[in-house]
Amino acid sequence: MARLRDPAGGCPWDREQTFETVAPYTVEEAYEVLDAIDHGDMAELKAELGDLLFQVVFHARMAEEAGQFAFGDVVAAVVDKMTRRHPHVFGDAEVRDAEDQTRAWEAQKAAERAEKGPASVLDGVARSLPALSRAEKVQKRVARVGFDWPDAAGVLDKLEEELGELREAVAGGRTAEVQAELGDLLFTCVNLARHVEADPERALRRANDRFEGRFRQVEAGLRAEGREPDDADLAELDARWEAVKQQR
Repeated sequence: MARLRDPAGGCPWDREQTFETVAPYTVEEAYEVLDAIDHGDMAELKAELGDLLFQVVFHARMAEEAGQFAFGDVVAAVVDKMTRRHPHVFGDAEVRDAEDQTRAWEAQKAAERAEKGPASVLDGVARSLPALSRAEKVQKRVARVGFDWPDAAGVLDKLEEELGELREAVAGGRTAEVQAELGDLLFTCVNLARHVEADPERALRRANDRFEGRFRQVEAGLRAEGREPDDADLAELDARWEAVKQQR
């Protein structure tokens, strides 16, 4: 990375990059790691983890050039954090099981945040997270202090309520209100996912994959007849869609 950033012979593109310009690539590489995991592709996972590591090295090198920190400092900081948050492994503390460890972990994180001064339970939830992931983290944080539905049944009732409010907003043609109510509905969906122990991001990604796979089959069926999707009306497309669904 130092060679790539070298003003006297490095790569022009790499030299021009900043934290801000590299950040989108960092997020993209993290999602490519996730995609490799979802597909169970270990060879691809190895490659994508390398790409993600390269992003860490890239940021660390830019920070070193600015006199802030170096890659070794990044490693040392995470080693220190993991040691501090696992006193049952590196110290004398004891935990009964994974659930007990999770509580201890969260307590340690809360103590670390408290050392920085008055704080909200929502501190540290990054605003740049994908909306579904951020909603889930926000809900988990407030659940720690008891602000939560007791079970999924209550969330399902809330889902019906939010859907009704969305229907009213749509019927009234109130654009701003429709957006607000749609947001509330999605937020409640995330809450439901959390209560039934489902990952909302993964659930939606898989729904996207199912939709894409089915629509590609619809396209293939039409093209086998020398036609394209826009040659068929909605009724035919829907019938073909339902036929594809029945195959799985």
